[in-house]
Amino acid sequence: MYITDPNEAGTVAGGGVFFRTEFLDPRTRKGKVGVKVQVANQADKERKVRVQAVMTDPKGVDPAGETVPLTIPPHSTGEVDIPLVLSNVKPWSPDNPDLYTLSVEVWDAVGGDHSKDPAHLLDNRSIRVGVRTVEITEKGLVLNGSLFPEKLIGGNRHQDFARLGNAVPNNLQWQDAVKLRKAGMRVIRSAHYPQDPAFMDACDRLGLFVIVATPGWQFWGSGPFADRVYDDIRQMVRRDRNHPSVMMWEPILNETHYPADFAKKARDLVHEEYPYKGCYTACDAVAQGSQHYEVLYAHPVTGDKHWSIKERKNSKPYFTREFGDNVDTWSAHNSTSRVARHWGEAPMMVQALHYLKTSFPYTTYDTLNAAPAYHFGGCLWHPFDHQRGYHPDPFYGGILDAFRQPKTSYYAFMSQRPRKTRNGLGSGPVVHIANECTPFSPEDVTVFSNCDSVRLSVNGGPPVEKKVASCPGGLKHVPVVFPKAWDFMENKKLASSGKEGAVKLVAEGLIGGKVVTRHEVRPARRAEKIRLTLDREDGVDFYANGSDVFAVVAEVTDGRGTVKRLNDEEIVFSVEGPAELLTDSPDGTLTQSVKWGSAPALVRLGTRPGTVTVRASVKHPGSQKPVSGIIKFDTKAPGLKMLFTEDAADCEKKAAGTPSSSAAPASEREKSLQMELEKVRHELNSLRNEKVSAQQTHFE
Repeated sequence: MYITDPNEAGTVAGGGVFFRTEFLDPRTRKGKVGVKVQVANQADKERKVRVQAVMTDPKGVDPAGETVPLTIPPHSTGEVDIPLVLSNVKPWSPDNPDLYTLSVEVWDAVGGDHSKDPAHLLDNRSIRVGVRTVEITEKGLVLNGSLFPEKLIGGNRHQDFARLGNAVPNNLQWQDAVKLRKAGMRVIRSAHYPQDPAFMDACDRLGLFVIVATPGWQFWGSGPFADRVYDDIRQMVRRDRNHPSVMMWEPILNETHYPADFAKKARDLVHEEYPYKGCYTACDAVAQGSQHYEVLYAHPVTGDKHWSIKERKNSKPYFTREFGDNVDTWSAHNSTSRVARHWGEAPMMVQALHYLKTSFPYTTYDTLNAAPAYHFGGCLWHPFDHQRGYHPDPFYGGILDAFRQPKTSYYAFMSQRPRKTRNGLGSGPVVHIANECTPFSPEDVTVFSNCDSVRLSVNGGPPVEKKVASCPGGLKHVPVVFPKAWDFMENKKLASSGKEGAVKLVAEGLIGGKVVTRHEVRPARRAEKIRLTLDREDGVDFYANGSDVFAVVAEVTDGRGTVKRLNDEEIVFSVEGPAELLTDSPDGTLTQSVKWGSAPALVRLGTRPGTVTVRASVKHPGSQKPVSGIIKFDTKAPGLKMLFTEDAADCEKKAAGTPSSSAAPASEREKSLQMELEKVRHELNSLRNEKVSAQQTHFE
């Protein structure tokens, strides 16, 4: 006797536990939810059970529960749908992502008062759920009965990570969600597959809406292909239907010329699997069968002020699935948006301004804010740098790199978030000087801020205050520029006279005339030290579970701790204690080149608690070289029983003792055939690139 798994059960709109909000009145704070539960009986006889559902609020109080009987024939399943009435409801929203705990228990009905006899508990499930209602209308997003006051702006997400690929552990899934939320993002479109369950849980807890997409990209096949896609659609709804973060579903294949009948069936399958209020599907406005969908993807139409790629020909709500990218051709991939972090200040500034507000005729933060009400938001392509696999160049369009180190664009996004601190992440005052005071830094100093005004002082001189402007109906916080504020020759003059400590830029953000945040930048002097920091977001502990991975960042700094951005040292990392570096080196060390002042390494925690020590030194040491850095931290037992049985050290020993096989030299004929095969592959890829390029252009 057990509660089934929704993906394994194969039951339309059923299987496992299916939670949904049926009614919510924020004014009276009353609500009604439904809890559908499927129970399997694999015994040879009929079983009578009681199914109990209990919800407790985020603080573990105000429980609401019901118990209903259920009789299940042998080798069969039974289902109950339990209504729960809630009072003093705490609705889920991005700024208040309150989660309830839903506990479902199955008790043997034989034995009297089962609540006092744990021996009769047959199975149970405990999940976090949110009480919320969603409507997507011509007026915009209506959340919990109220029109959402701002555009929903966020990003698409591939979940791959530097060195890890898609094997990203739960702690990094959480940290990704935190970083996106801190940037002010409120919605994530999965690109182009359902995201890891740990990321979905993080979105629930942090207040990130999610658009869940079925796997598929620029390919349509005949035969059983469509049936497999239909199965994927059902499975994604069954897996993610209980998440309050799910705003809508994308059952179509991304940027694909699929037939119209597929589009209709894909949409219908979602509604079959989620036959309740609040179910919305989305697809491209230019795609066949788009008339069947509740939400259409397109770029915004904003009249004479901005540009329009498609005119609105219906009364449906719109959303931009991807904005910001600006490649010259699909094959070349040159772009003002694709900028590696180590290319430095000027390229990163171009990217940041491109994403906020550009003179190019493309969708930006500004055009999305200025769009009509029915166009309720859009997602950046793409918040993280990543390896696509289908192109030789990495994707450099992220506001963070593949190790999740921020670029200038990250702070540009932060400057657009609400200035007033709210309960959730993604709010609060920001001021950031986008100038590193190098000999090659621009004379004009740009400051990103969401405050009322910014006050900048240069080298201890009198501050100059400027108002943070806004574009009427568009960009909320325009970057503040202070002309000719940085002068390298003035820096040289002060340094030569023994006053190098006076050289600095100090920006203060003011709200209501009061300083609420501050940022200081100094020029880096002689490289003297290596500083190690752990990229660890709040809510993440160091558990010895053999899985968690943390980035350790080595920065080359001067004696005051200012990062020496213009530095090309090579850093050698080593680790001691119950952890390992992710490296290809047989001695367990890792050598990384310093890029834009820093070099990251990944450390995976072991299976035994203890003290982990990470060291970083320059590859070629000397008396005049930066001093090595060291960082220590303690790991603790996970508190949960691990399912694996082998210790990591045992696996390493086995791997070390396994003889490696080497391929025999290829004959001249084999080499010739390989060259011919490579030539054919190259020609096929060229043809495929042309086809894909045309298809992508169509959907943009």
